[in-house]
Amino acid sequence: MTTPVCTSASNAMTRTLPYPSFSSYVKARQPVLLRTARSLTANPSDAEDLLQTALAKTYVAWERIEDHRALDGYVRRALLNTRTSQWRKRKVDEFVCDELPEPEGTPGADPAEEQALHDAMWRAVMKLPARQRAMVVLRYYEDLSEAQTAEVLGVSIGTVKSAVSRALGKLREDPELEPVRQAS
Repeated sequence: MTTPVCTSASNAMTRTLPYPSFSSYVKARQPVLLRTARSLTANPSDAEDLLQTALAKTYVAWERIEDHRALDGYVRRALLNTRTSQWRKRKVDEFVCDELPEPEGTPGADPAEEQALHDAMWRAVMKLPARQRAMVVLRYYEDLSEAQTAEVLGVSIGTVKSAVSRALGKLREDPELEPVRQAS
């Protein structure tokens, strides 16, 4: 007679989530939410971790969320709060190595120019204060309206307008983006 060593693991494999609506929500909205997370971090792996953490927080609060039409806003807020917490707790470890790893090339018009433009833009965006950066990401990368951005961040529409205006002014004045402005 053989008894299973770990009965809880075998039971866990056969159980379903207590909230099937959560599973369907994640399946439907994951690409959009991942894009938001990628806008908030520089590394795609960090974005996936950020989204996973925000979804775990959402899952824990699933019963308390009364209006399931506002789930995107709830998850975006969880993403922003989690990213802010990570930023405050960040610890930078640097390791010296003999060779730098080369990223794999991607086919396209001119990968070097595309990467240079992408890097220059993100360096400029990352120079913005956290609040302005969050508003720019929500307005222009997530394509939210001023009202939606204000609602997600819990501020007035006027605050969004003025902060985004100041952020765009800083981006226009960034000397690193000068070659990009001249090329267009």
